[in-house]
Formats: sequence, structure tokens, C-alpha cells
Amino acid sequence: MRDFMAIGRSVAVAERGMAATSHPQATLAAVEMLKAGGNAVDAAVAAVAVQGVVEPQMTGIGGDCFALYSPDAGEPIALNGSGRTPAATDAGKFAASGARDIPPTAPEAVTVPGAIDAWCRLVADHGSRSLEEIFRPAISAAERGFCVTPRVAEDWRRFRARIEIDGNAAAQFLPGGKAPEVGDIRTQPALGRTLRRIAQHGRDAFYADETADEMVAILRALGGAHSTDDFAAQTSDYVRPISARYHDHDVVECPPNGLGLAALMILRTLAGFDVGKLGEADRIHLLAEATKAAYRARDAFFCDPAMSKIDPAAFLAEDYIGRIRSKIDMGRASTPVTWDDIEHRDTVYVTVVDRDLNAVSLINSLFYPFGSGIYAPKSGILLHNRGWSFRAKPGHPNSLGPRKRPMHTIIPGLLRKDGKTVMSFGVMGGHYQAAGHANLLSNIFDMQMDIQAAAEAPRSFAFDGALSLETTISPGIRDDLRARGHDARFSEEPIGGCQAIRIDHARGVLFGASDHRKDGLALGF
Repeated sequence: MRDFMAIGRSVAVAERGMAATSHPQATLAAVEMLKAGGNAVDAAVAAVAVQGVVEPQMTGIGGDCFALYSPDAGEPIALNGSGRTPAATDAGKFAASGARDIPPTAPEAVTVPGAIDAWCRLVADHGSRSLEEIFRPAISAAERGFCVTPRVAEDWRRFRARIEIDGNAAAQFLPGGKAPEVGDIRTQPALGRTLRRIAQHGRDAFYADETADEMVAILRALGGAHSTDDFAAQTSDYVRPISARYHDHDVVECPPNGLGLAALMILRTLAGFDVGKLGEADRIHLLAEATKAAYRARDAFFCDPAMSKIDPAAFLAEDYIGRIRSKIDMGRASTPVTWDDIEHRDTVYVTVVDRDLNAVSLINSLFYPFGSGIYAPKSGILLHNRGWSFRAKPGHPNSLGPRKRPMHTIIPGLLRKDGKTVMSFGVMGGHYQAAGHANLLSNIFDMQMDIQAAAEAPRSFAFDGALSLETTISPGIRDDLRARGHDARFSEEPIGGCQAIRIDHARGVLFGASDHRKDGLALGF
């Protein structure tokens, strides 16, 4: 039972359906879809389509998507909706310059957006409503307007430089040279028209008509190798989920090219310790050490599995994880890891459970806030820059190459027990997502927190040679961690954002959580 004297939020409780997102308008769209008879897939796509309008700095139809779908009477399926590079990509274009990464605003950073194909695939295969009905709330928000919420306004202000470099993007998102303030009403009429065409004609209205022509023309004018054939060829793929045990539950993740394998590696490492009996500094230290070990493997091996085979079982095997555990010194930090990678920030996560207890765990991203900053004004599409995570040096598993997917950080999650899904969850926050999955589940199982308290709990993250701590962690804990050799410092911004829905099968009740770090909420009926 939560302490009602303490600042916090109760879990949402409902029976016939539940949605949790990072934006109130998206959560409402999902719940209204459920109340109208739609299923979890219909509601999740309705919600994420709304987010692409009302959180343009975080997500949109110019980005990528991963999803886990768990029918109540069946095994979960995973959908990889990430895009690929053009077929004519020059793999060595940046190698001679000695660059580490692909420039974030270069056309090479724009892989073919995969979100729309993924949404349409999910609805066609598992939905129950038409795209016209599903997209209706997003179209209304785009054409009639939406109110800017506090976290959206803050992000818009902080990351406005990305859209200042493109005149068309600046005209749409910074009219009069100003970022919107909380409560301002904004519209995206061009995006609304594109959503209408997709609703009427399906995925080809994005990948094979004037919309694709505009995106290709803009990218080629900037020096990109994109073609209309590349857009027409984009397809999402159903892949087998991967899983690992934690406290007699199965944690289910999407396989690489996503980061779910790293989350499972961290959890497998934590499982060798009695985490619940550790003090706060010890728990932060242990999570940091497990995270560094998993991310070393990630940076060396994770990539598009179509290009280089990855065996998740090998990374989760007891002998491999046992070696990681044996090297953890609870009194001393290991050598800091500096990722030869860039920070991933901009993502939205949606989870929905319907009256039949079908669950959707879906995550959608532009990569960096406002993506590449490249904007197609006629169609209202802001293009992501997921290709920024490719390595410029040929020969790396995650190097730039033709028809290739980059390594992704975005990961939806599921928790299962005795053959049933008991929780759908996700943690936004770029690099933090794998560590965030592990931390959330450790809070639930090791610290015996309900899902809302687990989402609200103070966070830490070992990243880029430093150990970032949210300011709700005491200076005394920071000093303890510094004494162990961590470069512990207080973070300048919240770490990540979480949504989750837990299913009580015995009582037929749903519990929802959405943490305070975003504008969103969990809501059921």
C-alpha cells in the first residue's frame, strides 16, 4: 500500500480496458477506441498516431517502430518495424574522413521510415477497426489543433536548434521564430492530409505515391542515395521474441537489431545477487556494473541480424553471465565505459490491454529530438535520423551499408508467468532503456513495489564514463558511489519515462502506471 502522505500517484485500476502513454491526449484516444469496441491493436495505433501529432519532437510517421503483441490465448509475437538504408548506399562514404558516426543531419542518417508499414501491418493482421477510424483522433488533432503540454514545451524549447537548420521545418514548428509555450494551440495541417490519405489508401499512400516522391526528392537534393524503389520495398518483419527468467517470470523482448538482449543480460546478472537485501548505494552500484558489462557486448556485436548472425542464447548462457557476475566487485567500480555511440533521446512508448486481455507493447521513435531536422512540407513529415547510430568504419557489425538496419535502442517489453502475459511495459530514454527495463523489474520483484511506485522510484544510469543520478537520490549516496570509483554526478534532466499495465488474471483486473517524468497517464474503464 502506498504512503498517501507522500508525493506520488496511485496505480490506475480498471476492468474492461487500460491504456498508458506519455501524453494525455494519446491515452484518451486509446481508451475511447477500446470503449467503442476496438481491440488493443486498434487502440495502440490510435494512440501512437496521436503522439506523432502532439509530441512532434519525440515521434511521428517519419520514424521507426517495434512492437510486441500478446493475444490472451497464444504466444507473443514481435514485429520489427525499423527501416533500412537505400540499396545504393556507399558503405565507405565516411570512412576516409576518419568520422566515428554518420553525421546526424546528413541524408545518410535517414533510413526509410518503418513506422507506417508496421502500424498498417499490425492493424491488418490483428486489428478490428479500419484505419480511417483508428486515425480519426490524430487527424483531428493535426487539423483542428492541440494544446502543448509542459514536457512537450520544454523539449521543444531545448532542442529547437535541430529544426532551425531547415527552413521548412522552422516555418512549421517555430512560427515567428518562437517555440510554443505551455497551453499554446498548434496545428499540423499537412500531416493531417497525409494521415487522411493513409487512412483511405493504406501504406502505399506513404511509400508509393506523391508522399514518397517528395521525401525522395528532398533527400536526393541533399546528396542522399534514396529512391522510390527503396520506399516501396520497405517491409516490417515478424520475428521470434527472446526471453529470460527473472523471479519465476519470463521477461520477453524483441531480438536485435533492438536492445532487448542487453536488458535480459542485465537481469540475468542481477539474478545472481540477493538484490532485495542490498542498501541503496549497493543496488545502484550493482546495476551500473551489470549495465556496463551488457553494453560492452552491445557495442561490439549488436546489429542487423540479416547482415551478421547474433545468437542471443550465447549471451544469456550461465557460463557467460557467470563470468560477468564473478568480475563484479561490490566495493569498487570497474573501468568506465565510454560508448563509441551517440545519445538516443526521442521516443514514445504505448501499452494497451483490452477487455479480452490482449496486450500491446509498442514503441515509436524519431531517434534524436526532431530527428534529422529534414522536413517534407507538402506531406508534413519530419524524418528521423536512426542511421546516425551506424559506424562510419567498414567492417564493424553495425557499419553503414546498403539495405541495412542500424542498431536500435527502442525496446518494448512483456512479462509472462505460467504461459500468460501478466505485464506490458516500456521505459523510454535512449541508451537507458535496457537498464531501465532491468531497474523497473528489480523494483517490482526485489523491492516489492507496485508498478506505479516502481516507475516513480529514483533512477541512475551508468553512461559514457559517468554514473548519472536523479536529484531525488541523496548526496550521501552519491558520495558513497564516488568512494567506490564511480564518477557519480547528479543528472540535469529526468532519466527516461515509464508506462506499464499489469494484468491480474485471477480477478480480471488491470493496473496501470505512468511516471511523472512525462505528461502522460494511465487510464482505464
